[in-house]
Amino acid sequence: MSADLSKPLLKVDNINKQFGSTVACDDISFELWPGEILGIVGESGSGKTTLLRSIAGLIEPDSGSISYAGDGELVEVDKLPEPALRQLQRTEWAFVHQHPRDGLRMNVSAGANIGERLMANQWRHYANIRAEALKWLEAVEIDASRIDDLPRTFSGGMQQRLQIARNLVTRPKLVFMDEPTGGLDVSVQARLLDLVRGLVRDLGLSAIIVTHDLAVARLLSTRMMVMRKGEVIEQGLTDQILEDPQAPYSQLLVSSVLQV
Repeated sequence: MSADLSKPLLKVDNINKQFGSTVACDDISFELWPGEILGIVGESGSGKTTLLRSIAGLIEPDSGSISYAGDGELVEVDKLPEPALRQLQRTEWAFVHQHPRDGLRMNVSAGANIGERLMANQWRHYANIRAEALKWLEAVEIDASRIDDLPRTFSGGMQQRLQIARNLVTRPKLVFMDEPTGGLDVSVQARLLDLVRGLVRDLGLSAIIVTHDLAVARLLSTRMMVMRKGEVIEQGLTDQILEDPQAPYSQLLVSSVLQV
């Protein structure tokens, strides 16, 4: 069933999160529409990862609400029973961690890492699971001969590509990505970004991508949100913000990239 483009896929209302005296998220609200890619940018400590993890149900915000319309009607995710939230995270949602070791099981094979999410989605036939895993290894440019190898024998870039395959194999409707190219060499970053952009486009995914790198946001996102000290400083179309930033902090971010 195709998405209802007249309604937001995700609605975030007045999210607040504080750690001690540090305000990580200060009354943040926005909507994400079907097929939209939102880039959340800002310096380290701006609160962008805390916001992402709060929306994805990995940590609990102090106040506010998160609603999701996977089946057409908005449902308050933060009020779902724990089993229902976990089911949503295994099926219609996916989370790509900055450090792939946080999103992979390092002591089971590459194929098993992909197969686990399929099994959580009621796949039971071993040959079908293995065939799908092989297809996805090819999609993320990992040689099929590595299907039985452990992820700890892979390079960092390969581990990140495997984590992406593990998450996208069930074709989720919404993907959360936390600094997906962080810690990778520049050449590896470029290859991974091209891969992510192609997969997101081909699968028609909606995504929220957290990054400190405006070049990543420019390449992947259709809309951008700029954060600083837990607040949203500016939001709008990516090209609009990068070409004509209005907030002084956004202007500083953009000018620092142009000077490099």
